[in-house]
Amino acid sequence: MPAKKLLMNWKGFAAAAAVAMAAHTAGAAVPLPALGANPAEVSVSGLSAGGFMAVQLHVAYSATFKRGAGIVAGGPYYCAEGSVLNATGRCMTHSSSIPVSSLVSTTNSWAANGTIDPVSNLASSKVYMFSGTSDNTVKQAVMDDLKTYYQSFVPAANTVYKNNLGAGHAMVTDDYGAACGTTAAPYINNCGFDLAGEILKQIYGPLNPRNNGTLGGSFTEFNQSEFISGHGMAATGWIYVPQACTTVSCRVHLVLHGCKQNYTDVGDQYVRKTGYNRWADTNNIVLVYPQTSTAAINSCWDWWGYDSLNYAKKSGPQMMAMKAMIDRLTGSSGGSGLPAPTGVGTSGATSTSMVIGWAGVSGASGYNVYRGGSKVNASPVAATSFTDTGLAPSTSYSWTVAALDANNVQGAMSAAATGTTTGGSGGGTCYTTSNYTHTIAGRAYALYGFTYAYGSGQAMGLWNIYVTTTLKETAPGYYVIGSC
Repeated sequence: MPAKKLLMNWKGFAAAAAVAMAAHTAGAAVPLPALGANPAEVSVSGLSAGGFMAVQLHVAYSATFKRGAGIVAGGPYYCAEGSVLNATGRCMTHSSSIPVSSLVSTTNSWAANGTIDPVSNLASSKVYMFSGTSDNTVKQAVMDDLKTYYQSFVPAANTVYKNNLGAGHAMVTDDYGAACGTTAAPYINNCGFDLAGEILKQIYGPLNPRNNGTLGGSFTEFNQSEFISGHGMAATGWIYVPQACTTVSCRVHLVLHGCKQNYTDVGDQYVRKTGYNRWADTNNIVLVYPQTSTAAINSCWDWWGYDSLNYAKKSGPQMMAMKAMIDRLTGSSGGSGLPAPTGVGTSGATSTSMVIGWAGVSGASGYNVYRGGSKVNASPVAATSFTDTGLAPSTSYSWTVAALDANNVQGAMSAAATGTTTGGSGGGTCYTTSNYTHTIAGRAYALYGFTYAYGSGQAMGLWNIYVTTTLKETAPGYYVIGSC
């Protein structure tokens, strides 16, 4: 599929929202349970954007997702290198080559400085990769490069790559979904092949037969907002807990949907119809289905940097949230046990700074402050406020805060607070023109028929010659919607 056509192909995606279940309410959510699951038996899999995110989690948190990963229509770690043009080009259509050796070097460098976990953890993990021959959204050449990337870290004997089935861009089952070669909502295809089962068997070894009847466990909507607020993630996610896992220590597998596949987009089809639950039920595997929100670009996980520059690192907001979910289930967080600070808010905005304040936590010796998932204080903050500086004018930011105990061990992360810096007539250069012209001029980019400002990532509406937007350049290459 040509890259331009791919960017414009949004109408079909939008139609998927019509199947969202009307009975779904956030108020039904419960806290994610602390199950005492086995921390040595944690793994992850995902499709498309979920496949890219699964690679990110597997590599960056290799000490957590140590059993392995299943990747369906994904690509190498840090493939986009923070660029949406790379994401929609080389990482999907393979319109240019992916610099695999450079990505391997980046991985090693980040592991050496502690930005991600040591790569030595990957040597004992198992990987299953799948690419359909009719997938024109994420080309097989991208998955070929993923196989090459993993060869630097995972023994060949620990990997499986299936690339000979005529599947479109979708999660594949043996009994549910559209025709095998289809690429359309809900992106679940019946190819007569049990992909979920093959992924789990590759990761965990021989399994008991799946339960094709009524499942014996519990399927529950849980509260995601205690782990993260905003950042493209929904207020709730889903978890399947086999009946045995209420009394014994079970495995944990994180399942990540693709773009336009969250609960709002396709209802419960991805979390109930992709085949994972029936294998989990007879093999003591707890399944976690985190969810993006419709505020995320096309409901995608952040695998190119739309939410955070640190999206692929351990400090990425979505990454930290899912790590915290696993920690809750396994009881392996290693944190101080201090609660999350409350009352986090912003004030005193200037064109380059913001004051973040919060209520004190009993027993705290200090605090860490994070902007967009990155720590901004050089040393622990003793007070209950902090002035963050070096910000861009007329720009919105998000901050979270965590308390430290006497040994400087960090506790739970707070909910996020947002604020926007000020800006005046002298704060930048403004450009008022059509969204189409903005993209041609390099001030914005188009994705699935919508336009987003470079730098801030703010949504500008439809990508065409009729919608006019004023963009202010507040720093070189950084644009916000505004006026001068």
